[in-house]
Amino acid sequence: MEAPSEAQLSRSTGGWISFPFIIATTVSVTLAFGGWTSNLIVYLIKEFNVESIDAAQISNLVNGAGCLVPVLAAIIADSYLGCYSIIWISSLISLLGTILLALTATIDSLRPKPCEVGSTSCSPTPRVQYVVLYAAIFIATLGNGGLRSIISTMGANQFNKPKDQGIFFNWFFFFVYGSNVVATTVIVYVEDNVSWKVGFFICVATNVLGLVMFLVGSRFYTNSKPEGSPFTSLARVVFASIRKRKIPLPSTSEDFYHGHTIAPEAISFAPSKTFRFFNRAAIKSEGDIKPNGSTTNKAWRLCSVQEVEDFKALIKILPLWSSSFFLGTTIGVQGSMSVLQALAMDRHLGPNFQIPAGSILVFVMVSTALFLALFDKFIFPTWKKLTGKSLTPLQRIGVGHVLNFLCMGVSALVESKRLKVAKSNQSSNIVPMSVLWLVPQLALVGIAEAFHFPGQVAFYYQEFPTTLKNMATAMLQVILGVAFYLTTALIDVVRRTTTWLPVNINNGRLDNVYWVLVVGGILNFGYYVTCAWFYKYQNMKELDHYGSTSDE
Repeated sequence: MEAPSEAQLSRSTGGWISFPFIIATTVSVTLAFGGWTSNLIVYLIKEFNVESIDAAQISNLVNGAGCLVPVLAAIIADSYLGCYSIIWISSLISLLGTILLALTATIDSLRPKPCEVGSTSCSPTPRVQYVVLYAAIFIATLGNGGLRSIISTMGANQFNKPKDQGIFFNWFFFFVYGSNVVATTVIVYVEDNVSWKVGFFICVATNVLGLVMFLVGSRFYTNSKPEGSPFTSLARVVFASIRKRKIPLPSTSEDFYHGHTIAPEAISFAPSKTFRFFNRAAIKSEGDIKPNGSTTNKAWRLCSVQEVEDFKALIKILPLWSSSFFLGTTIGVQGSMSVLQALAMDRHLGPNFQIPAGSILVFVMVSTALFLALFDKFIFPTWKKLTGKSLTPLQRIGVGHVLNFLCMGVSALVESKRLKVAKSNQSSNIVPMSVLWLVPQLALVGIAEAFHFPGQVAFYYQEFPTTLKNMATAMLQVILGVAFYLTTALIDVVRRTTTWLPVNINNGRLDNVYWVLVVGGILNFGYYVTCAWFYKYQNMKELDHYGSTSDE
């Protein structure tokens, strides 16, 4: 990853001078959120007597909600409050939820009495305890989701050049994954070996630190003002096109509306010929324009050519975007099932140390962070030397797709071996097989994430219209959010229709679930290649890995 220049550092607002505060905030809130979500499955099973598969389902729902909230936050930021206000408000909400969660581990009346997992003599958990627990989880998830994508947008908005924005995204993801590594190891270890109370209050402290660091850097930020909801203009294009569906399309650009602020000499282009039906939204008809050039009150009858083209840009991206839903589903299934596998495997490293089950996913984050660090200095230059061309965002995402379904194949093979060992040792719920057998598949999915997640963010940010930049960075969160809910639905379908996922996974066939994901991944990759083949870059000719054009 490239370092910023002195000229960039000398700016009083925006640019790299704001970078330390943006990253410090990102690291702190990631530590806070990752510190409790990474171990949520274990917390639910051990402290609230929740069955294992149900705990995994709850974790998927939490992760899904945490990814979908950024969509609402992006709309509010674009329309009303702006990035700055959304970030500090969301940080405060996240803090309140984390404090309440910490109290469930501190106050005896807020958690069930100790009970052996699987015991039939456990007294039922009072409903009020579940209410407090789920309220805490909801509030903390709402707060973190509100700033998760907005902070990356605000960081990218500090830079004017696509190259600098690309460098920022690489560093941003590096620190996100790096802080997740710390959360999944250090904080989870404290929760498992010291106390849940101490671990959760560490999350509270890091949340406070993130809020403070963000506010301290306020004078260094370049803040763009909200310009109204971009979704209103998108909806207007649809309605205006339908209303004027019987009007024939004109052949000259003068018959289209370009906006009353555009100088006459600048009007020289007509709407593109793709999705021509929507061009009708920009046709000037009788009564649409006042004598002074402004539109009449019939705003839902007339849109500018730029608004029409923005809508078309969104339509063109949607097929590629949709191809990532299944990609996120495989990640969701493996993430939740890996924790359950770890709980049923030998987690000892030597006689005195045991890896927390919630920490097993650290191998995903370590491999992702490592490859993000290697991209600029080794992987991308090597690719260019071998092929003579830079790796485009679509190629980068495609590599992630391939690695993802290969990872599912490795997962299926490892699980098959684990089940064989389990059948020969049925006297214990703990399989005498090291949890390190899970490392290769987790490392492989981490490498895949290093390719496709940053690639998608950079791609959406560059290709989305200017009015939808916040939504562009939220698109990845939407993918993950929907994917986690698809994961929940998939697991539920498997439980209802097969015997592959019983309460004790040692008696199931999780390997079959992974094989299904392999087949689905291959089919989905074919769909992605088809979409990428027909896609034409809209805002750039050819991108290198950090998002600058080949003409720079």
